[in-house]
Amino acid sequence: MRGGNIKAKRQSRDKQTQQFMRIIKVALREDIGRGDITTDAVASEEDRALGILFAKEDGVLCGIDIAQMVFELLDENVDFQKQLADGSALSPGVTIAILIGKASTCLKGERTALNFLQHLSGIATLTRRFVDTTDGNIKVLDTRKTLPGLRVMEKYAVRVGGGLNHRFGLYDMVMIKDNHIQIAGSITEAVNRVRRKKKRSFIEVEVQTLEELKEAIAVEANRIMLDNMNKNQIIQAVDLVRQTGTGIELEISGGINLDNISQFADSGADYVSIGALTHSARALDIALRMKPLAQTRL
Repeated sequence: MRGGNIKAKRQSRDKQTQQFMRIIKVALREDIGRGDITTDAVASEEDRALGILFAKEDGVLCGIDIAQMVFELLDENVDFQKQLADGSALSPGVTIAILIGKASTCLKGERTALNFLQHLSGIATLTRRFVDTTDGNIKVLDTRKTLPGLRVMEKYAVRVGGGLNHRFGLYDMVMIKDNHIQIAGSITEAVNRVRRKKKRSFIEVEVQTLEELKEAIAVEANRIMLDNMNKNQIIQAVDLVRQTGTGIELEISGGINLDNISQFADSGADYVSIGALTHSARALDIALRMKPLAQTRL
């Protein structure tokens, strides 16, 4: 059994690496296009460079393997020496990686590598702040509010920061939201329609009032999202669900930020989903400084 788990994890990592690689290739094509006209004019084939990737502020590192892939896709002979792993704490001046290779490789990959590192480290840093603020009383989830094309990377960054992933897309979990309910006519009808087509599906239902909550409980939803409810409503909702003994999971969503999350974390709900983890994370300040090495062929 253990061998099967190891194999599954390896396959998952391999799939993730392939997904990352596809995104990186698109990013490099977007940036370099027909060629880096500045670098091609300034740096000769023989020029070599030493690059130092370092942090300029406190945070959580995420994307170091992705940065390595950027440079290695440009030149497989580049020497990328990681000094820290994803999830490591960063502080100003800390060296993240050392890069040795053709100057042209270092220059052409610089912006793409930094874009990934800064963006993903920003998400991991913000996620870690939310997780730390909850004091372990509630599980922090992300949402689908991600940049198109970058979801797999951004959700990876959430995990690095200590959060959990909600569904990856519309294809991997049934989630009945307000517009679904409007189309179906009621929560009951929406759930029944799903079960007629997907009998064994895990179903989450979004509710905005305690009356809607009671209806979602009655149809035995597996998880109920309490959307934009205040603290008192959430406490009442938790009591209603726990009294049923059904094991229905409760998720809080809407208007949660670093200033108020601690007020909701001890409400008794199981999860809190926060769109800001991905749609509002500020890029972390990370830099790459280069200097020339002896002009010898690689």
